[in-house]
Amino acid sequence: MRVVVGCDEAAFEMKEAIKEFLSAAGHEVTDFGVGPDETALYPDIAHQAATAVAEGRHERAILMCGTGIGVAISANKVSGIRAAQAHDAYSAERAQKSNDAQVLCMGARVIGIELAKTIVAAYMGAHFEGGRSAIKVERIKEYEKRMGSTTS
Repeated sequence: MRVVVGCDEAAFEMKEAIKEFLSAAGHEVTDFGVGPDETALYPDIAHQAATAVAEGRHERAILMCGTGIGVAISANKVSGIRAAQAHDAYSAERAQKSNDAQVLCMGARVIGIELAKTIVAAYMGAHFEGGRSAIKVERIKEYEKRMGSTTS
């Protein structure tokens, strides 16, 4: 699977570990995050990564900042993206199975690297179930289309 990872300076070490973890699992990984001793605004990183997913250049994204909140909010501003913050494996799995979330967000100041790997494994191993959840995801898309037609 083609996966983009991104982070600000608060999550550099976690991003590096997740990038290695994903590559070892056979995923094609593109890094949109900061390098060592670099800084970036997390909205810029999240927007770039979410746009790459929305445009079909990548299938999923894993975004990290201090709490995971900022990158989730920022990624969700990209049309067509459903980004979910998760700090446990069950939530990450359900983000994909129930909500077809293409973007997983985590906080490096909230969880450790080993837990992050467990969360990423649960998320990457899950697939959208459809069924009862499909109508809910379609409703989310309807609201997004309505909002897009009312903004200037």
